[in-house]
Amino acid sequence: MEIGIRILIVFLVSQVVHIGAQKEGEEGCVPGFQVKEYQVEYNGGFQKDHPLTQVFFDDCAGNEGLAFEVSHPDFQVDEEMNLVARRDVMDSGTVMFIHGVNEQADDMAQVDIVGAPPRSPQTLREILGLGQIQPYRSKRALFAPRMHVNENMEPPFPKVIGTVMSPGMENDHIFHMTGSGADQDPKGVFTINRVTGEVSVSQELDREAISSYTLEVSVTDLSGKLVEGPVALLVDVNDQNDNRPIFKETRYAGEVLEGSPTGTVVMTMTAEDADDPRLQNAVLRYNIVRQSPDKPSPNMFYINPESGNIVTVISPTLLDRETLPTTQYELEIVAQDMKGRDVGLTGTATATITITDKNDHAPEFTHSLFQANVDEGSTGVAVNLTVDDRDDPATGAWRAIYSIINGDPTQNFEIQTNPDNNEGMLSVVKPLDYESVVFHTLLIKVENEDPLVPDVGYGSSSTATVHITVLDVNEGPVFFPDPLQVTKMENIPLGSFVALLNATDPDVLQSQSIRFAVLRDPANWLSVNPVRGTVNTSANLDRESPYVHDNKYTAIFMATDNGSRPASGTGTLVIHLEDYNDNAPYVHPSVVRVCEDTKDSVVIVGGRDRDIHPNAGPFKIELGKQPGLEKTWKVSRVNNTHAQIMLLQSMKRANYQLPLVVTDSGLPPLSNSTEIKVQVCTCKKNRMDCSSAGSVCSNLMMLLALVLLSLFCEYTVSLVLLSLFCEYTVSSPAHPIL
Repeated sequence: MEIGIRILIVFLVSQVVHIGAQKEGEEGCVPGFQVKEYQVEYNGGFQKDHPLTQVFFDDCAGNEGLAFEVSHPDFQVDEEMNLVARRDVMDSGTVMFIHGVNEQADDMAQVDIVGAPPRSPQTLREILGLGQIQPYRSKRALFAPRMHVNENMEPPFPKVIGTVMSPGMENDHIFHMTGSGADQDPKGVFTINRVTGEVSVSQELDREAISSYTLEVSVTDLSGKLVEGPVALLVDVNDQNDNRPIFKETRYAGEVLEGSPTGTVVMTMTAEDADDPRLQNAVLRYNIVRQSPDKPSPNMFYINPESGNIVTVISPTLLDRETLPTTQYELEIVAQDMKGRDVGLTGTATATITITDKNDHAPEFTHSLFQANVDEGSTGVAVNLTVDDRDDPATGAWRAIYSIINGDPTQNFEIQTNPDNNEGMLSVVKPLDYESVVFHTLLIKVENEDPLVPDVGYGSSSTATVHITVLDVNEGPVFFPDPLQVTKMENIPLGSFVALLNATDPDVLQSQSIRFAVLRDPANWLSVNPVRGTVNTSANLDRESPYVHDNKYTAIFMATDNGSRPASGTGTLVIHLEDYNDNAPYVHPSVVRVCEDTKDSVVIVGGRDRDIHPNAGPFKIELGKQPGLEKTWKVSRVNNTHAQIMLLQSMKRANYQLPLVVTDSGLPPLSNSTEIKVQVCTCKKNRMDCSSAGSVCSNLMMLLALVLLSLFCEYTVSLVLLSLFCEYTVSSPAHPIL
């Protein structure tokens, strides 16, 4: 048994040396013991708390949560990584193993004690370093230490990365390995020597694709019967610095207000690195390598190496948009991993910083006095006021707002800002009168849309005076009142007086005469005296004319002065026409239908009149004066406007002319003798059939014409006699008509 233990110790030492030599040859930080073998001298024993040697362990992430276990229970590793004895030790043995482990690394180192006598007995558990750290203890004899392999390893493959150990291994036992990376996708990444337990990697790995593998190792006999295991085998892929920092965008934009204090944060630029964030491979540092332009200082901005915040370095007084050579600065930013060391990889992006404007300059008029001449009676822009403003155009700090602060009590003027050039457009909105005021003096103030900064104010240059001179213009006469409204009865005699036009000339300082003329008289009913302005009728005024609307007739007259350039004005005359009973009433509808059966033979007719109240309804509707009508027809009143016509006896289906008399209520009243056409129809089941309600004479004539068509010329006399018969029947109300 003792011989087997010594063989196992030698094998384990050789594996540790092999792994240590391999790891020392790799590039970058490899988690674990940085020195795998240590030697101490044995001088008769070791005193309590006396350091034997210092070990070197680095998990490449700060060694947080690191714990050590020593194969000899009387020794430990203290906080300074010194190997010390827990008590005075005489029986140390010739070799010890130190097991270091945390979440980032799991590794072992060997300590050779030169000159020490062999320790007896020495347990396998102590040799393997499986003493006191519970999470990593295994009750099984099969031991699979955590292994590490660097990504991007160069051929040839396979390469041994560690060994799985089984103290109870016999000649007929073999190792097996399963899991993702062995017999599952991705298959064949790792293999195990079935006899020695050596684990090898068979190809180049990429940590950014798979950062760790979890496998299972077991021991079986040759028949496949499980002897030991399975136990978990963890393989970590060590990161290599093979990914450059990458900015999300190639160009970034930021802005800072002019005059901002030194240290003002302008923007933040950060990059990403796909390498292991726990290692320096992904720890980035930022730097500004170029500023364009480099005036007034090549170092106007600074970037925090760790956070990527870009801040101002230039003093607030120099950060003046109006004095800087440009309002945009371009910075080239470099992100470098490995904490910015020269060996680190880099990524580049560009930042464009705009110096934005604040309202630190008040607008100033280019002149303190502006002058303009304006014709009286006109409107529109009188003068354009110009200002200077050093702030950024097209911003609220530059756009001007003008206001009239004095000289416009009647609000004849208005001022607006021209958006294209920022000028103030002073306009006349109410016509000026030369005869009232010749000169106007206005005081104008200009301000910005945005408020000025606290230490800047509006001065005297922000106000200006405007002199407006009103020029005399020959103005046209003005009618008063306008419109002139009168009331007249329609049908008054020709030449009757209608109205007297009144027009005055505003040019009171000039002696001018006025002449009148008709400008628009739609019905040609009126005439005007050109000197006196009296309006008389030249035709009958008809309220029922289509030129009259809502009982009103409208005409327009013109008055013209005799100035050097004659001017004219217009006025409106509205005549309200009163109704005269000059239109006789009539009956509506003019065609009605009744049933030949007397019990259903009733129709309603109404009276109508083009006149209005009181010359229209109520209407009186009655039968005509023809004898015998009252035996066949009866007319009775329904209301003020309608009457009922009733058929008193059955009549043949035909068309009849019924004489009626309708009278209105005017003073004096007007009557109208008229006729309506009555169609006598057949009525059955709520259906009225009037299709054959025609003249008997017409039917006889059609029949005679068909029979005697060939003898038409010979029987001309007979047709004439038949026609005379029909004319006779028309005069009789008891007979149908053609």
